[in-house]
Amino acid sequence: MSHPHAANRREDRRLITGSGRYTADINLPGQLHGAFLRADRAHAQIVSINVKPALARAGVVGVFTGVDAVAAQYTHFPNLMAFAGRNGAQILKTERPVLATNAVRHVGEVIALVVAESALAAQDALDAIEIDYKDLPAVATVEDAIAAGAAQLHSNIPGNVCFEWETGDAKAVEQAFAKAAHVTKLKVLTTRVAPSPMEPRGSVISYDAASDSYDIYTPSQGMMMLRKQVSTLTGVPEDKLRVHTNDVGGSFGQRSGVYPEHGALMIAAKQLKRPVKWTGSRAEGFMSDAHGRGLEISGELALDKDGQFLAARYDFLCDMGAYLTPTGSISHLRNPATLMTGVYKTPALYGSFKVVVTNTVPIAAYRGAGRPDIAYAVERLVDRAADEMKIDRTEIRRRNFIPPDAFPYKTPTVGVYEPSDFAGCLEQALATADWKGFEARRAAAKKRGKLRGMGLSTIIEATGGGVFPKDQVAIEVDGEGKLNVFTVSMSSGQGHETTFTSVVADALGIAHEMVTLRECDPGHELIGNHTGGSRSMAGVGSVCKVAADKLIEQAKPLAAEELELEPSQVDYAGGAFRSRDGDKSIGFVELAKKLAGRHPHPMNTLAEATVGSTWPNGCHIAEVEIDPDTGVTEIASYVAVDDCGTVINHQIVEGQVHGGVTQGAGQIFQEQVIYDRTSGQLLTGSFMDYGMPRAGLVRDINVGDHPLPSKLNAIGAKGVGESGCTASLPALANAMTDALRPAGVTGHLDMPYTPSRVWHSIQAAKSNQSR
Repeated sequence: MSHPHAANRREDRRLITGSGRYTADINLPGQLHGAFLRADRAHAQIVSINVKPALARAGVVGVFTGVDAVAAQYTHFPNLMAFAGRNGAQILKTERPVLATNAVRHVGEVIALVVAESALAAQDALDAIEIDYKDLPAVATVEDAIAAGAAQLHSNIPGNVCFEWETGDAKAVEQAFAKAAHVTKLKVLTTRVAPSPMEPRGSVISYDAASDSYDIYTPSQGMMMLRKQVSTLTGVPEDKLRVHTNDVGGSFGQRSGVYPEHGALMIAAKQLKRPVKWTGSRAEGFMSDAHGRGLEISGELALDKDGQFLAARYDFLCDMGAYLTPTGSISHLRNPATLMTGVYKTPALYGSFKVVVTNTVPIAAYRGAGRPDIAYAVERLVDRAADEMKIDRTEIRRRNFIPPDAFPYKTPTVGVYEPSDFAGCLEQALATADWKGFEARRAAAKKRGKLRGMGLSTIIEATGGGVFPKDQVAIEVDGEGKLNVFTVSMSSGQGHETTFTSVVADALGIAHEMVTLRECDPGHELIGNHTGGSRSMAGVGSVCKVAADKLIEQAKPLAAEELELEPSQVDYAGGAFRSRDGDKSIGFVELAKKLAGRHPHPMNTLAEATVGSTWPNGCHIAEVEIDPDTGVTEIASYVAVDDCGTVINHQIVEGQVHGGVTQGAGQIFQEQVIYDRTSGQLLTGSFMDYGMPRAGLVRDINVGDHPLPSKLNAIGAKGVGESGCTASLPALANAMTDALRPAGVTGHLDMPYTPSRVWHSIQAAKSNQSR
């Protein structure tokens, strides 16, 4: 049976039939092609570089190196860290020329750009560049980076620690731990992952000498944020930068920041006076696209004798890779700090953070951006406490949920939660998953020689508040009375063409096909935030509603003029303006057509609003089955119950949950970027070595809603883009722990739960039992 809000996604036919238009599809007259030479080692001084042999190759028109980057002063990347650290210290920023100058600090760092008449000619010439290196010791893990005597990556960052920060009340936590009846401890790792969107990175950049301006064609999550970052990196004023983004084949936070390649291509386009195009390979993606996660979290939970939480403290080691990205450090600190209490009323909290640089690919925000990491730590710690205190896993959560009468709830660290019904989400999920019938399913699995486990997580998120102070939406009317809605956020699979237009059409009472979305049109100078942090629907979607309501009020005098009435005598409903007595009416579309001869159209509207963070939450329950002879795990059942506020389109909600859960499952069972600890060489540089989730990994997901509409925006939306990632990590890990416990695996086992790791844990438990 179809959901009442499950209209088909409007963009799907275009995208799945090959009619999408991506950056690689863009070609400009007279364009050249670029290829990047990348470091083949993790840490080394560049003693010399000779590009003359490459310049002599057929078709090559230019080679650019760090000398050009320094000359252009493209050496300092933006960083969104907006608060001071311990003792008021500011974050120590990493100098990063867009083309390496004196040293390379990770495998894949860009060293030179070859520009030629064809992509193949540029690629072939890379081998002709001669580089003399002096190798340096590499530190590929945070433990090695902060060890005494470790090789130092940057001269201005002693001990490779660029920032330390703390939040909460350390003294109150210490006092609570002193009187606790029980303390549970757990150290977890959220593995480093490669986002790997379907569309590789790429750009086409042209320079106009007459206006001293650039056109930048590139995948992004929103043109305003990218334009601001490019301006910060290059010093080029924002009004001299036009960012063009067409369809985007996935993002996951990876496209939220400016990259060295943007700056290098700008240098080449200006010097050569021709557009330059570069399309990255999948191999380049693994070694240069910003990675995600990479947090080590040590947690402690203090409880009284009845299992009530008294306090918790967490220590975070945050791997930032070789350089700071715009979003990496802020998302790995602010979001975990905001959500450190989870969905529980924990009187005292304390968190300490250490931000570390290593000889690896830089880290940036990745779907959830710190929220899945802290949810993973909190929910695994809660399950461990329940096991140690012999309290049912659901009961310990019920005892500690923030009660409904406590909202709005000020957490002991950062943030104020909006009203939520955590217990309601839990009970709905338990019923849907048939929690009570699990032991019978476990017994049946045991007869088949399988280990079956069930795990849950109850989580909350804070959506992104935005970098810019407001979001704007413009609505323009064409000659046929159809509406074009302009925004500066950018869809990369979220379905904005469906949801944003639905909000406008439903508010106006007109057919959905009368409304078309235009995203990131550089011809419309709007202020607004990028797509990220599950904020688009609550932010831009709300402004779409504000704009539609404003359009009605703006059009009432125009309708009154047509109806020969006073504006006060005109009402609007069902797509038409009517006189109060109902004798006269004119449809919205009819009015728009009648006024089409005026320029600009008098019904054109610009609306804006400031929308802050919302607080989506939910309960996910996973059921897994392990073959102990092979260590292979199957996800037998998955239930997701989310409070994402008002549901605009359920098909979109389902798609977001399905994608998020699958990404979470991929990280839990197979995804992990691995570096050789000694050399810093990337060992998982292709899909032959890096395990991506396949379609069959999560075969069926039961998606349920438990909406409590938000009062923080015009449409009541809370967001759903990251709940699947955030909740699935702990739910699946807890299910694995539950499945392995009867096999004697009682020690801590962490992601990824590969068949090898699971099998060896079972064998080790058997060996211990036989002693």
